[in-house]
Amino acid sequence: QVQLVESGGGLVQAGGSLRLSCAASGRSFSSYGMGWFRQVPGKEREFVAVISWSGGSTSYADSVKGRFTISRDNAKNTVTLQMNSLKPEDTAVYYCAAARGTWTIVTSYAYWGQGTQVTVSS
Repeated sequence: QVQLVESGGGLVQAGGSLRLSCAASGRSFSSYGMGWFRQVPGKEREFVAVISWSGGSTSYADSVKGRFTISRDNAKNTVTLQMNSLKPEDTAVYYCAAARGTWTIVTSYAYWGQGTQVTVSS
């Protein structure tokens, strides 16, 4: 069982930056791949970024590649998403999630946080 709590969301102007954090509790955090997803009302939850259990492998959605960076600290049981050059279309609720393996599909993830709102104004 893994419990996840996101923080760091907020309101930012286009071109600005935000840093999201996800704190994990429970057993064996370092054995899980960790992903970030986002969702806007009326749309399906979409993949943003994922990092492998060791941190040695990452993958990003094309829409955020070059602007967002995912990282993790297994000693502190945290995963972060650094978001730069934010655009209004990045506005969404952002969720962190844990999975056995490194996946980009929502249904592969067993554990989810409650989400944090990110709003980018134009």
